[in-house]
Amino acid sequence: MKKLPWLLLALLLLLAGVFFSGPYLTVHGLSQAIQTRDTAKLDRYVDFPMLRANLRAQLNDYVVRRAGADVQSNVIGALLLSASETLTGTAVDAMVTPTGIGALLEGHTLWKRARNDLESSDAYAAPRKARPLQGATHRFESLSRFTATTHTPDGTPVVFVLQRSGLRWKLVDIRLPLVSAPDVPSGLPLR
Repeated sequence: MKKLPWLLLALLLLLAGVFFSGPYLTVHGLSQAIQTRDTAKLDRYVDFPMLRANLRAQLNDYVVRRAGADVQSNVIGALLLSASETLTGTAVDAMVTPTGIGALLEGHTLWKRARNDLESSDAYAAPRKARPLQGATHRFESLSRFTATTHTPDGTPVVFVLQRSGLRWKLVDIRLPLVSAPDVPSGLPLR
């Protein structure tokens, strides 16, 4: 009878360990899938419909804010904003898929090879692998929300948001470094 409380405590600790290690395992799985360019594995860690919706909303909000009140109140400006909303939505829908991410990673590989950013000094060496989550800081925002924050080369944060569904965690949002100054470059940290 004295073993029952210890068994319950051990079971509770085991469940807590499984629960709190889930997002870290997902971040690690995402990193591995990106490094190996495994789009099938990437599909297990990303909720693509929710990610597309969140990125579409971010980009549309950015375009409207950049346009300003004068463009929004103008009839032609409103038509152009509507067209840009359709264009950004189409671009996000095309790129935020396993195939689209695979194409981005392949383009990243070609860019690294063109810049001679290779694993070794050999001209035929493989390009350095994409590591967007390298050096990320992690934190729980709630019991069902977790963030991994990295920074662009200029120091702007990029936040990867994971959400829990049961015991599984999936990437549902990437808070892009959309800056308001037109002359400041921004980009994802695909080191």
